[in-house]
Amino acid sequence: MSLGIFLTVLAAAAMHAGWNAFVKVKLEPLHAMAMISLASGLIALPVLLVTGWPKPEAWPWLLASLILHLGYYIGLSGAYRRADMSQIYPIARGGAPLLTAAIAMAVFGERLAVPQLAAIGLLGTGIMLVSVLGRRRGAAFDPGALGFAALTAVMISGYTLVDGLGARAAGDPHAYSAALFVINGTPLIAYIALRGGRDALTAMRPFWLQGTAGGILSLGAYWIAIWAMTVAPIPLVAAVRESSVLFAAVIAYVWLKEPLQASRLVACGFIVAALALMRLA
Repeated sequence: MSLGIFLTVLAAAAMHAGWNAFVKVKLEPLHAMAMISLASGLIALPVLLVTGWPKPEAWPWLLASLILHLGYYIGLSGAYRRADMSQIYPIARGGAPLLTAAIAMAVFGERLAVPQLAAIGLLGTGIMLVSVLGRRRGAAFDPGALGFAALTAVMISGYTLVDGLGARAAGDPHAYSAALFVINGTPLIAYIALRGGRDALTAMRPFWLQGTAGGILSLGAYWIAIWAMTVAPIPLVAAVRESSVLFAAVIAYVWLKEPLQASRLVACGFIVAALALMRLA
């Protein structure tokens, strides 16, 4: 992975942490995610008009990604409903690169050197440390929250692999990304409209500006990731993206006023070391 790609994926990681913070505002998490996906789809639509639809070979991957993203939205919103961002976010993001690396190598033939594997393992250790020890002092252990976070990690691993391979099959990562965001923009908002009716949509209206900002960040974060997976190994891109937990820790502390505990700081040290090892490898 070149330095330029590495830094670009780091920027995408910061964007990802930013839009996740919006999900923790006063709006119901699933509604917030629906606004973000809708905004992303509307922004991507003009790009799709320029790039055109991707090759037919990419469509099975697009449909699989749509299903996995819906599972991701359900898992992440369920987890955020029950626990702090600074605990849930690392679990959701931390399990994903380990699963992605294992599946990419075992099923799709991706190859990594020993130092790169060590870096991914170190990254996962740091992220899981902040997850297990990072709940707010005095807070009850909530297996439901951890279960939803683990489900999210599985969905992230699934759509990361699917979209990396789909973008390669498409021949144009930009056409693939535009198509993905456009088709992914309406199912969640349609589900909320059918379930909650006009009252649900009215409750979302005051947050349209935050939703648009979240949509822009979400679009940029994952668009970069899809492009990077066409020019660098998928497991490495997935692992570098998980540095977003560092940005999430800062956002959760400064903006959401969540406590920054010692265990979280130690885990951040693991993550920084892993990123340095990954870059040197």
